[in-house]
Amino acid sequence: MEELPTALAEGIEAEFMYQYVSMAPPPMKSALGIATTRIGGGVATSVRNDPTEFWSKALGFGFDEPVTHDLIGRVVDFYRSQDSKVAVLQIAPSVLPPDWEEIRAAYNLRPGAYNVKLACPVETFWPGESKLDIRPVGPEAAMEWATVGLRGFGMPEEGLAEMLAGSNDHPDFHPFAAWDGDTMIATANLFIRGSIGSLNAGATLPEHRNQGAQSALLARRAMEAAAMGCSWLVAETGLPAQGAANPSLNNMLRAGLRPLYSRRDWIWRPDAG
Repeated sequence: MEELPTALAEGIEAEFMYQYVSMAPPPMKSALGIATTRIGGGVATSVRNDPTEFWSKALGFGFDEPVTHDLIGRVVDFYRSQDSKVAVLQIAPSVLPPDWEEIRAAYNLRPGAYNVKLACPVETFWPGESKLDIRPVGPEAAMEWATVGLRGFGMPEEGLAEMLAGSNDHPDFHPFAAWDGDTMIATANLFIRGSIGSLNAGATLPEHRNQGAQSALLARRAMEAAAMGCSWLVAETGLPAQGAANPSLNNMLRAGLRPLYSRRDWIWRPDAG
């Protein structure tokens, strides 16, 4: 079976992360200490006052120019210039250079968790069936969508909700939600770049889990991506520890998404290097 090129799989994730952060309204950019930049074909986002330590990320490297000591130095210099408290560098294993251990030791990049990248052609996606009410989210519900998503991920809402709601204005973002009656119970997003649809930001309120909401949202977004001319679907989620399970990963595998590779987080902190 044809495989999605790594450059495309990494590039679309880098772009939606960049847009999630950079679309924040100006007051939230100031309050959260947001800055973004593009370096060597990749992106770096800094959210200095993010209590979750999730949104400061650097990724998409190794394709426009190789991963080198100089490139990583430019990334670290950006985070230093923003007084960032932490940053997570995410680099596909296929583009890590032979001297990566030397480079990461020079900047004291500490190994973190693994994520798994998945993809499949649109026509091989298996949508399954669902009785849940799945609908697109318009501007009038953008804040509710952001709030429910953050609650589903266990993240605080203040500031971050306004940041995520801002992405509703981007033409390539297509947010969806699941409702139980009049109550929004789960959220997800489809980001389209060229012929690829990224399935990201899936989250369900704790009290409404195990009802099939995320599988239904996967199916609805796949249908939308196909209607908009996408030929590939791509997603990423946490790789569970041996003997553990990740329900999101299981949902994706059941729907036909197939693992491309696992990618490790590399964590930088200013007091470490």
